[in-house]
Amino acid sequence: MPEPLKYNKSYDQLSYEEKQLLEENKKSIADFVEHSSTLSDVNHATRNAHAKTYAILKGKLSIDSEIHRDLLYLFDKEEYNIVVRLSNAHLKIKNTKKDIPAYGFAIKIKDDADRTIANYPLVNFPLFPINSVSAFLKLFTAINRFFIKKWGNIYPLVSQFYQILPSVFTASFLKKTIEFAMKRNDFMLSFDYHSVGVYRLGEHMIKIKLSPKNPQKKFGKNLTTRKAIASFCLEEDYEADVLIQFCYDLKDQPINILNREWKNSPFIKIGEVKIEKNSMDNPNACDNELLSFNPFESAEIFQPVGKIQKLRDEAYKVSLQTRKKINKLLKYK
Repeated sequence: MPEPLKYNKSYDQLSYEEKQLLEENKKSIADFVEHSSTLSDVNHATRNAHAKTYAILKGKLSIDSEIHRDLLYLFDKEEYNIVVRLSNAHLKIKNTKKDIPAYGFAIKIKDDADRTIANYPLVNFPLFPINSVSAFLKLFTAINRFFIKKWGNIYPLVSQFYQILPSVFTASFLKKTIEFAMKRNDFMLSFDYHSVGVYRLGEHMIKIKLSPKNPQKKFGKNLTTRKAIASFCLEEDYEADVLIQFCYDLKDQPINILNREWKNSPFIKIGEVKIEKNSMDNPNACDNELLSFNPFESAEIFQPVGKIQKLRDEAYKVSLQTRKKINKLLKYK
């Protein structure tokens, strides 16, 4: 294989128009979070995406001692403590029997002093339908406003959905959508989880996949997702391989085209995640909303790469700051 490409700040740079749209989007995020307790079936402010917490888990990340020596220097020990948040992608929390099968598996890696080394928000679909930063910001601003004002903002929402249709109807995206639809009823912890966007690994750039070792696709099939997870975490250990792909060539492994799979870059195992049974915290605790999995809180050598990824930094900060402000007030009422 050729040498992996090195990270360059140019992959992250936003235009003036994109920065202006980001400011507008941040206002819509703050408004959504301020109204979130009235939109959801909870009495506290929630995130504006992946709002429903299924479980908060404690586990371990073990680094494979046989990984290439060029990578070993990035890890100062063989095992790290992790915190995992299992979530649903919906913006609102509703006590329904059936959730859309769009799941999140966010990992926080910690050092011995309990400080964050890296945050990786992973999801169970490997692609993202939007490559244009402007289209992404306009769409999600419209979604936030629609949930707050409903039909008063229906036209901007429909208009923005129409704009992204061409990027959805690509061969790669449609193929993955069909594969996903066939697995829609599978147990949450049987899915692979993906970074979707790109991350730094030292001076190079990677994508990440978490692949369970013993996926139990039909576990808890007669239970709600939350109850199935609670039952699994009481009865079973969870183990998964941590796999990465390197970026060697922007044609085959594009940084800012997220609706297309990377090709000609083999997956390399660098470690394992293990969560032992009985490692679950209370998923309904208000303090969970103060947990942050912002990938830009990671050490510099593990931070996100790309323009869509760059938007996460400000979005996560606004969401967390607004949640903290409201939930602290609620906590001491």
